[in-house]
Amino acid sequence: MARGTRLARTVSRFGPPIALMAVIFLLSHQPDLGTGLGTIDLILRKLAHMTEYGLLWLLWLRALGWRAPWAAALTAVGYAATDEWHQSFVAGRVGSPLDVAIDGAGVLVAALLVHRTGLARRMRARARRRDGALAAR
Repeated sequence: MARGTRLARTVSRFGPPIALMAVIFLLSHQPDLGTGLGTIDLILRKLAHMTEYGLLWLLWLRALGWRAPWAAALTAVGYAATDEWHQSFVAGRVGSPLDVAIDGAGVLVAALLVHRTGLARRMRARARRRDGALAAR
């Protein structure tokens, strides 16, 4: 495989999860993201957290390979923990273990959806076919 092609493949795999992590970092660095809508705001923000960390897990799963769901989960939840730690240094923000649990719940929901839809099975089969084709060359 050509060097440029290998670099492009690496960037296309690892770029999206790293970009999402950068967006999460930038949002976490904001002093206050509240809208003043009370309970509705709280619920919507927690659902957004679950969604973004579910997506982060999915992007890491794609980057690391469909056979590595636990590694992707540890990466996403580990980042959630470091993000909460980061927030503890931002004025007007606090880091919370409960928020890490909510983010982890987003990872779990995403994993259950991937399992339920059969997406992981199809992607593993696709990877096996690709690996077999590469080995035959």
